[in-house]
Amino acid sequence: MVPAPFLGILMLDTAFPRLPGDVGNAQSYPHPVRFHVVEGADVTRIVRGQPPDPALVAGFVAGARALEAQGAWGLLTSCGFLGHVQQTLAEAVRIPVIASALSLGPLIRTATGNRPVGIVTADSRALTPDLLASCGLDPAAVRVAGLEGQEAWQRLILAPKSDQAATLDPDGIGALVERAALTLVAGTPEIGSILLECTNLPPYADRIRRATNLPVFDILHAAALIRPHDLLTVSPSYRPF
Repeated sequence: MVPAPFLGILMLDTAFPRLPGDVGNAQSYPHPVRFHVVEGADVTRIVRGQPPDPALVAGFVAGARALEAQGAWGLLTSCGFLGHVQQTLAEAVRIPVIASALSLGPLIRTATGNRPVGIVTADSRALTPDLLASCGLDPAAVRVAGLEGQEAWQRLILAPKSDQAATLDPDGIGALVERAALTLVAGTPEIGSILLECTNLPPYADRIRRATNLPVFDILHAAALIRPHDLLTVSPSYRPF
């Protein structure tokens, strides 16, 4: 029997809950998805200013190939900092791979008059020029706001798996994400869009858009970009922006 096609998601090894809109929640998509957790891929080993350890990279490559063999039409990952290995993953398989929402940056700039892109990231300390370059982004063309230093965010997302919060306050997290976006816009009014590096932030994209009056892009736009033509009829609940 030919396997039913699906979008493959390479997942970090985490414990926190995932809302609809999060890359790791199947309800975020209007089409089938399949998740592959890379064992040992703790946030603390991925969200940093350099590529993951070679053994972890090998785990992501193996996961990518496994999902391809199972019938995936394309692949995403659950962390924007895996943009470090965009080329490695894309070369390992014969299906489209978008390892990070940051790879949408060049297209977004073109669509918004080459204005700088405002990036809201899980941790600005780790969002290095090398990472941006791996995703095709000129570091001079971005303005960045990080969520590090926010206690609720640290407990939920940036902590080791064993210490991650088991519950999530959507309004509380949404409020701190909105504040970060508003601070970014106030400090750099020249930006023409906001790009959410972190794949846990799309649930708050509409809130950010309303608060800033700017277009907001995230990893779900990457999912739409690599979707096969015969799946372009979207469900009524699908949120493109």
